[in-house]
Amino acid sequence: MSDASTLLWPLRRSPALDWFVRSSFDYPYLDDLFADLCHRLAEDGLPIARATLHARGLHPQFIGAAMVWRDDGRPIEMRMITRADIESAQFHNSPIKALYEGAGGVRQRLDLPPAGQEFGIYADLRVDGFSDYVAMPLVGSDGRRHAVSFATRRPGGFATDDLIIFDDLLPLLAMAAEARIGRRITKTILETYVGKEAGLQILAGNIRRGAHEVMDAAVWIADLAHFSELADHAPRDEVLGVLDTFFDAMGQPIQHHGGEILKFMGDAVMSVFRLDRPDAVARALAAAREAYRNLEEIGAMRRAGGSEPLGYGLGLHLGQVIYGNIGTENRLDFTVIGPAVNEAARMERLSRTLGRHVVISDVFAAAAKGEELIPLGQHQLRGRELPIELFGLPEEEGNPWSYVV
Repeated sequence: MSDASTLLWPLRRSPALDWFVRSSFDYPYLDDLFADLCHRLAEDGLPIARATLHARGLHPQFIGAAMVWRDDGRPIEMRMITRADIESAQFHNSPIKALYEGAGGVRQRLDLPPAGQEFGIYADLRVDGFSDYVAMPLVGSDGRRHAVSFATRRPGGFATDDLIIFDDLLPLLAMAAEARIGRRITKTILETYVGKEAGLQILAGNIRRGAHEVMDAAVWIADLAHFSELADHAPRDEVLGVLDTFFDAMGQPIQHHGGEILKFMGDAVMSVFRLDRPDAVARALAAAREAYRNLEEIGAMRRAGGSEPLGYGLGLHLGQVIYGNIGTENRLDFTVIGPAVNEAARMERLSRTLGRHVVISDVFAAAAKGEELIPLGQHQLRGRELPIELFGLPEEEGNPWSYVV
């Protein structure tokens, strides 16, 4: 490796390095940038067949991400790293851990017989036909260490000129990684706390109070029953556990089917499925069915453990909503408002009277063409002049929900 104190940078120019310096500014995310960089390095004749970038970051569940590029044309793979991952025996016997803890670099010729104890990944790379492996730290301005690795299948491994290119690349890649890790972290945090669509709006600079759009959407409002009584009398950990269980049962189907969770309101969840997206109504209904199945399974487990199932109501409606940035000058919230939202909430409340968990409006049912739904009759909603015909899921037939006030 070159000595930065005595050599000018770069020691060896290349088209890929020139592109990285001059033309890589419009890549907002690190995984896309790293994939294109590896592709260009390979086009320049650098014999890389596999490359990884390990970025450490901030997230409620994950402590970083590992990106893996291969020369077989597959898209770059990005895997989120959990705390369990870094506590595993595999990580503790890895060159990445050594780099995080201060190692200046790791190099291993894989076409030579093992000499003493080795990192666990070397055996796997040998099986896949790799002949050489090099890993180096990427040190950020805050002192936090990330890591990059390259592996080749070329007989004889990497040449000295190849290692010089890697060394020249390090300061640039460290700066590019630090900037984009921050952006990816910001994007991930926004998605976690305000939702994907709202997060994109904020990143795009649409943060002025009152900024809004009018859109057609399937509106989903669900609420947990008896929660006030539970919160008044149950231990704190049990209360939080019930909330997390309910929100997982609802939230995972929403996200799996392309909906947008706008907010958790105490023990309720509000979501929308934009009608300008393909099959929005069918996806919203599929999510409701999946949530119902989830909570039936949870109910069976709670009964087996001697607890009552979780009571809840879910209103599904269709209509025009205002999606916008609302709040005070210093505290804003992306949300939806409008008659369709109010009616979905009133339908959810009516579920207690109807003995149904899922209550669906006539306009939603009409848009869900070909789906079997059960008529529940006409009902008057507060604030509405004419009664509305409501529908339920056939899965709930013969399984009424007995709501005790």
